Amino acid sequence: MSDADKMEIDAEGIEEQQQEAQTESLQKKKKFEIKKWTAVAFWSWDIAVDNCAICRNHIMEPCIECQPKAMTDPDNECVAAWGVCNHAFHLHCINKWIKTRDACPLDNQPWQLARCGR
Repeated sequence: MSDADKMEIDAEGIEEQQQEAQTESLQKKKKFEIKKWTAVAFWSWDIAVDNCAICRNHIMEPCIECQPKAMTDPDNECVAAWGVCNHAFHLHCINKWIKTRDACPLDNQPWQLARCGR
């Protein structure tokens, strides 16, 4: 047998082996199959505190002054105020606090408003 004939036989053998391997892999059952995938994410505000230190309510919920109004007027919005020190309070709460003492309730630094809003 010549070298060319041997090469043809080897090529045919390799093809047969590949086909057998493919049929075997198809015959094997999958361990599991993903039918549905739902992504879950978590986010939070970039603030040093989650609760207003003055009224003790969560910063994204109405303050004690706005809670009665929130029951009757759903459009009433209680905004949060962030200081330069990155502490957050309800705007109504910090405004009352500033009238008595012009310092952040948490770190005693002079209060400077950085931003306010939702």
